[in-house]
Amino acid sequence: MNELLLILSVIVIYGFALLAYLFFGKSGLYCMSAIATICANIEVIILIKAFGLEQTLGNVLFAVTFLITDILSECEGKKSANKAVIIGIFCSIFFLILSQSWLLYAPSEGDTAMPAISAVFSNTPRMIMASLVVYAVSQLFDVWLYHKWWAFTEKKFGDKRRFLWLRNNGSTLVSQLINSILFTALAFAGTYDFMTLLSIFGSGYIIYIFTTLLDTPAVYLARLISDKKKSKTLPLTK
Repeated sequence: MNELLLILSVIVIYGFALLAYLFFGKSGLYCMSAIATICANIEVIILIKAFGLEQTLGNVLFAVTFLITDILSECEGKKSANKAVIIGIFCSIFFLILSQSWLLYAPSEGDTAMPAISAVFSNTPRMIMASLVVYAVSQLFDVWLYHKWWAFTEKKFGDKRRFLWLRNNGSTLVSQLINSILFTALAFAGTYDFMTLLSIFGSGYIIYIFTTLLDTPAVYLARLISDKKKSKTLPLTK
């Protein structure tokens, strides 16, 4: 069941990212980035077992943030991609402050939610701080490397549009490796034994390889959406 749910999650989440871009342009992707960042910070607390690997549940949502920056890099430019990263960082900081403020309230006698809220969000600060640092480092690096690959292929082959798959996978796979190493160390070191940490890192990166390869068709579709939008705005020539 977990395996099926993960596969469906990738399809649904990537699909919604494309729909957001189709209907709302880059503003839709900024919203998706904010939502994904906040929800992933909650999901990452949950450990599941799927495909024979122990992993955190937030992997797919973190993966879609890389898809979003790659779409923005390809279709809207480096400045727009970096803006999505800054939005994600801002939302993470706001969510950290807000969620921790909930724990300061004294619940009434009739309250039944606070024990559950406290159980979940008392562990959140370390996770969010780890996510915040890792997200900032890996995402900014991903945008930088994407455009480095782009400049290299354009100079080498003289074509700006070719080798999208190379700049997409070449940037994201390296960035996800950095993401997996840093997050495992910052979020879980001292909490689990070394073998569990190794399993979390390995399973997380395997999932990221899978999600990265799957997001390539999504980036091509996003570029097609962008091309159609731009063709409609071009002035008619006689």
